[in-house]
Amino acid sequence: MELQPFSVNDGDGIRTTVFMAGCPLRCKWCANPEGRDNKIKIGWYRRKCIGCGKCVEACPEHIGIDLNKERSKCVACGRCTEVCPTGARSYMVRKVDSDDIVEAVKKDRLFYAMSGGGITFSGGEPTAQPAFLDELTKEIYDLGYSMAIETCGYFDFDAVKPSLERMDMIFMDLKHVDPALHKKYTGVRNEKILDNMTRLQELNSDIVIRIPVIGSVNDGEETIRKATRFVHEKIPKAKMELLPYHPFGHIKYEAIGATIDQDAFYRPAPEAMNLLRAIVKDEGVSLIDFR
Repeated sequence: MELQPFSVNDGDGIRTTVFMAGCPLRCKWCANPEGRDNKIKIGWYRRKCIGCGKCVEACPEHIGIDLNKERSKCVACGRCTEVCPTGARSYMVRKVDSDDIVEAVKKDRLFYAMSGGGITFSGGEPTAQPAFLDELTKEIYDLGYSMAIETCGYFDFDAVKPSLERMDMIFMDLKHVDPALHKKYTGVRNEKILDNMTRLQELNSDIVIRIPVIGSVNDGEETIRKATRFVHEKIPKAKMELLPYHPFGHIKYEAIGATIDQDAFYRPAPEAMNLLRAIVKDEGVSLIDFR
């Protein structure tokens, strides 16, 4: 999906975040909807479009300026992105080789060394491409760069374990402790996630359990307390991070012709977040904050 250099929110130091496409969840508040599958995808940003028609001239399928009206015809050849003068047409998901990524991250090795940073794999869901993740982490591990991963936790643990063992830090989401509500908001129950979370104890990595705090979904005090007690009991070495919901991904829904109910969720107030963080500390779990 994207290679984001100079990231400081996804682990220690200055990092390059590798966003990988494909995800088994369908979170109703997803900030990266273009990464729900791993198909090559072109986005169209209406607000950037000046209506010059160069994309129409370049398109072998004769798709009009409004890509979303004829998206089913798009073969993602990328010719429109090459001629668009404003970036209104651009790749949101593309196919690359592992060598492309490795060569790109090498360029910032000095920043990793000086800041204690490294590479973070995110998504989408990086474990949705286990073979590619394994290949990438082998190559980067041999270079000696620190690695971290951000995961929803819904994966075959044994299949992904070799990659996880190369990580210095693992961030795993706990979106809701209640299985039924987890399925309501993400499309899957949470038993596999909770089991994988428990198995993180098998690894030597630092563990951070993240809760994306979504107003009207999981921002209740008792919900956070139950989640924290689970972490304290099952993954005692783990720390936690509470991240308030943000709507920054809404423009991406427009770009791929999808919709989101912008009023269904809200960002908890700072005072509410402070109260929830106090609950985590009260339950004996350490908090971490990279934001």
